[in-house]
Amino acid sequence: MISKLIEQIKIKNAPVVVGLDPQLKFIPDELIQKWYKECGYSLEAVGEAFFEFNKKIIDSTYDIIPAVKPQIAMYEQYGIPGIIAFKKTVDYAHEKGLVVIGDIKRGDIGSTSESYAIGHIGSVEIGEEKIVPFDEDIVTVNPYLGSDGVNPFVDICNKEDKGIFVLVKTSNPSSGEFQDKLSDGKPIYEIVAEKVVEWGNASMDGDYSNVGAVVGATYPEMGKILRKLMPKTYILVPGYGAQGGSGKDLKEYFNEDGLGAIVNSSRGIIAAYKNENYSSFGSSGFADASRAAAEDMIKDIAENCFA
Repeated sequence: MISKLIEQIKIKNAPVVVGLDPQLKFIPDELIQKWYKECGYSLEAVGEAFFEFNKKIIDSTYDIIPAVKPQIAMYEQYGIPGIIAFKKTVDYAHEKGLVVIGDIKRGDIGSTSESYAIGHIGSVEIGEEKIVPFDEDIVTVNPYLGSDGVNPFVDICNKEDKGIFVLVKTSNPSSGEFQDKLSDGKPIYEIVAEKVVEWGNASMDGDYSNVGAVVGATYPEMGKILRKLMPKTYILVPGYGAQGGSGKDLKEYFNEDGLGAIVNSSRGIIAAYKNENYSSFGSSGFADASRAAAEDMIKDIAENCFA
């Protein structure tokens, strides 16, 4: 699967992923009011609004980006209608030829992790039918429970040609409370990185592994160290834009081949119309504002990382 993502990155010349993390405050008033009128003040109205919002952003950006990353919690909070919107978003992104990274951050004991892996990147057999439940291409995985939690995902990666991104050094301010603590003289994030390499060796797909890592853009010095520790690991880089990361922070995340990393921006793109830099588009032009923000992000990374 990582080879498919790399192919799309090369075709689009854009190592970026748009995080489809809708919130009600991001939805233009005219769009949400349309669905309140249709469905009442209900979970169903929010689910429909989320999908229409996502669909328009995908329509406006799919030709310049390789992937999208819906964060499942944003959908789960609205119950079954929210989950339906998540699944419809995954399917529509696939129709547009995009790689879908499901930001699910799962990780549990073996049998439970196996069920999460099957549900999101695997398949189930019902009678004589083989059915894919959520059908993301890649998902994020929490390694806190160790190999018991990660190996079931690696097994599905190998069986179904899928991928995972394992949390190594996350972009949030309190990540250091655990991830930076020393064990045998090394920070925990380095120990996790070593395990990512080990897990990845069991799932190589060309020059890179289907087992990737999440390393936040807000910690570029740590990113530099982790890039060296994981030379054949693709890195998903959150924290660009609204969380403070910029193109100048990202060069060390890439390998000399110009590959090795894909950078995420969520609200910086999907809510761009609320940013004064793109306010001229107005709420009715939110999708066009998202495209303009994505184009600026691609340019920023190109000028700072590959010039």
